[in-house]
Amino acid sequence: MRPAGELTRFATGRGALAAGVAAVALAASLVAARADAQSPAWADPAKTLRVMIPVAETGFDPQATSDLYSSHVERAIFDPLYVWDYLARPYRIVPNTAAAMPEISADGRIWTVRLKRGIRFADDPAFKAKPRELTAHDYVYAWKRLLDPRMRSPYLWYLNGKLAGAEPVLARAKADGRLDYDAEISGLKAVDRYTIRLELVEPDYVLQGYLTQVGMAAVAREVVEAYGDASGWVMGNPVGTGPYLLKEWRRGQRIVLEANPGYREEFFPAAPENADAATRAVAASMKGKRLPQIGRVEISVIEESSPQLLAFNSRALDYANVPADLVGKVLDPGGRLDAYYADQRVTLARAVRPSLNYTYFNMEDPVVGGYAPGKVALRRAITMGFNVPDLIRVWWQGQAIVATQPIPPNVAGHDPTLGVRAPYDVATARSLLDRFGYRDRDGDGWRELPDGTPFTLSMGSTPTNRDRERDELWKRSMKDLGIRIDFVKQKFPDLLRMGRAGQLQMWPVGWITTYGEGDAFMQLLYSGNIGQSNYSRFRNDEYDDLYRRSKRIPDGPERTALYARMARIVAAYAPWELGAYTYENTLVRPWVRGYVKHVSWEHPWKYHDLDVAAQRSAK
Repeated sequence: MRPAGELTRFATGRGALAAGVAAVALAASLVAARADAQSPAWADPAKTLRVMIPVAETGFDPQATSDLYSSHVERAIFDPLYVWDYLARPYRIVPNTAAAMPEISADGRIWTVRLKRGIRFADDPAFKAKPRELTAHDYVYAWKRLLDPRMRSPYLWYLNGKLAGAEPVLARAKADGRLDYDAEISGLKAVDRYTIRLELVEPDYVLQGYLTQVGMAAVAREVVEAYGDASGWVMGNPVGTGPYLLKEWRRGQRIVLEANPGYREEFFPAAPENADAATRAVAASMKGKRLPQIGRVEISVIEESSPQLLAFNSRALDYANVPADLVGKVLDPGGRLDAYYADQRVTLARAVRPSLNYTYFNMEDPVVGGYAPGKVALRRAITMGFNVPDLIRVWWQGQAIVATQPIPPNVAGHDPTLGVRAPYDVATARSLLDRFGYRDRDGDGWRELPDGTPFTLSMGSTPTNRDRERDELWKRSMKDLGIRIDFVKQKFPDLLRMGRAGQLQMWPVGWITTYGEGDAFMQLLYSGNIGQSNYSRFRNDEYDDLYRRSKRIPDGPERTALYARMARIVAAYAPWELGAYTYENTLVRPWVRGYVKHVSWEHPWKYHDLDVAAQRSAK
């Protein structure tokens, strides 16, 4: 989930497996071949940026993956039409490969986007030694991939049910098991080589945010047809138009990127007029520098928090997020950097993440699911009985605040006056359980189900020390209620697959928006997204109607009011335990240039530069 929101899928059958293995082997050889390409003159190959991700990636097909950590890499390789302005605060969307912002008809249904000319895909054998220009057809093809039932794309919800003329094509695709990519969809057209025209069934003003997402990035049909597996995914041979190429990939261990020698001419942006002094200073220091400046990015997968901080302390990382459980080793009680870091001229970048950390209940599960009063009471009791303040104090080390609603602060649609969260109240939780028949009938200290059968909760959890600590907090809270709880221990990608398939009863997850809209969180409970982003498998007609209405109006008080009504429905049925909004603290070495914290774009590597002499002298 777009930790959040990550899914991985695997081909089945011996033939599919064999094809997949062959594709991986070919992809590896092609990655190696591209590594021999000459570095661009403006990106110094001696400049190596060293960073980390805390969870194993799932792959690098932008339409097939939705995890935050794979998307960090994908954003360096692939190009959506629009991106977030790196320096602007408040955050705003600006053209990327698009020549201008979209032209939107008065009724909000017709969207026209014109592309910049001369942008090229990275060289690849799939193009048969010919330069390959990015065109409108590449975006149309990529977006059709979202609709292909064979792809099972986690981004289907971006376009599903929204394009005029799509239903007959999609009906045939469902019957055939695959999409005819040459079939015309009147609402999704390349008008000419550089113009995209979208015709929507009804207005959807959130679409502009979707167009910034890597899941909407362009891919080349030739690449997919050359290297795609049985599902149509191209996980190991990403070929895009972005600033970097994949040079090396050791799954779950190490990813190496190198600057794309064919990347278009782009320079560090100027500071907006309202920028603060620090931002203006960064912009001045980077003025006139062509992007990217860094020739090589080395990404380590470090899942445990102590090794993460150790890697930064040993100067093996140039910047890194502070693990929440170790924040006390980095910051003093006043939130200032410890002298150990301050003496090394390390700087601290801090912000509230546009994310929600919550625990979902599977509404189709026979124990915790369902909409009957007793089932609602059970979920509400569990929610009220879980000690979130203790979680924040112990697990988050104080670097979080209790969530009051599904939409976090600093995201469009958040209402600071709204509070729908049930309070932490063990006595009331016990009373609810007693009232609806969840009692200890045999006197062993543990409650049984209303029918007298044993009662044990089941929760997904990774085999990391960090998650083991959270497991203990859940055990402690549930013991106070007289409820047993066990944990399904799997690696994160496997839990994502299980969650999407409805195979987990409960799972604490995080979801982050990279497009700044409350829609990112409210769509998590829309029934049309079951099997995609709606891991809770929640269904409610009133909620669905309000969600559809919210998309037909621009951001403003009216849409925020609709979100508030949806939040109250969430509170009424309790498909989630609303957890916390978290702070993100990032340590940055003094030799990293051009770094500005961007909460919706965690690793914008193309904007960074390095003082190599300072980096080497510090080793």
